[in-house]
Amino acid sequence: MAGKCEHCGKTPQTGNLVSHSNIKTKRRFHPNLQTVRHQSPDGTVRKIQLCARCIRSGAVVKPAQRKAGRSGAA
Repeated sequence: MAGKCEHCGKTPQTGNLVSHSNIKTKRRFHPNLQTVRHQSPDGTVRKIQLCARCIRSGAVVKPAQRKAGRSGAA
């Protein structure tokens, strides 16, 4: 799976890592992707990867909390 936000399409960007002596080497800036459960308008629930900004802005509709399952001890 590619590192891409499924809502806004944010992908890794490239830039330079600059040392104290001003030597530049290539590096990548990765988006802050989180896996969240999303409920679509038809009611289906699936996991998608979103960047933190999309989660914070309310771009995803989270489903109701799942009930806690049975514990392993009987």
